[in-house]
Amino acid sequence: MNILFEIRKELKRNIDLKYKKGSINFFNEPIKLYGVRTPYVRKIAKKYFDKNLEKNKIFKLCEQLLKSDYYEEAIIAFSWANRLNYEKKDFKIFESWLKKYVNNWAKCDDFCTHTFGSLLLKFPEFLFKLNIWAKSKNRWERRASAVILIHLIVRKNYLKKIFEISDILLLDKDDLVQKAYGWALKVASDKYQKQVFDYVIKNKKIMPRTALRYAIEKMPQNMRQKAML
Repeated sequence: MNILFEIRKELKRNIDLKYKKGSINFFNEPIKLYGVRTPYVRKIAKKYFDKNLEKNKIFKLCEQLLKSDYYEEAIIAFSWANRLNYEKKDFKIFESWLKKYVNNWAKCDDFCTHTFGSLLLKFPEFLFKLNIWAKSKNRWERRASAVILIHLIVRKNYLKKIFEISDILLLDKDDLVQKAYGWALKVASDKYQKQVFDYVIKNKKIMPRTALRYAIEKMPQNMRQKAML
């Protein structure tokens, strides 16, 4: 059975044109998609994942899916990769996917908050790479440097790293990057509200309003008002 042929045939059978039109409106940049609802895409990913295949063969299939540039095929690729047992050498593969195939915020967030985040949690020695991404000319690498920490902060104390990356991204002019580190700060505030609030107050005079609003979104009203003054 040609797995990729079957996957693409099933995706085409389940296109929802109304959903496709609505989804496109969420992106400023062009996006290539079939128009299949994400829960069903994940069902397809589960249905066609072959746990008996060798890891390198699964990675090759993932690469072919990613090369198509379809958002739904990227979700399947990231889902398959997320089911594997990671080794240190896999970091290089994932980083290459980030650089070559992530070209919108949805791919970035799906990849980083699941698959890539899981690998980084297992091998934190690669955390230094986030500082390099945060200074990249590629907006998706910069966004990834913050978004990937969301997976980590809900499981372990990576607050110091979130502040470190936020410092690098603090004055970034790209609103999707501002939203990314603001989002990371917001998630961190669930456990470390005072520390995140203090960080926001310290930087509120220079922090873009977009990032600031994201960061304080879950805080009590009195704290939000103080931060917005």
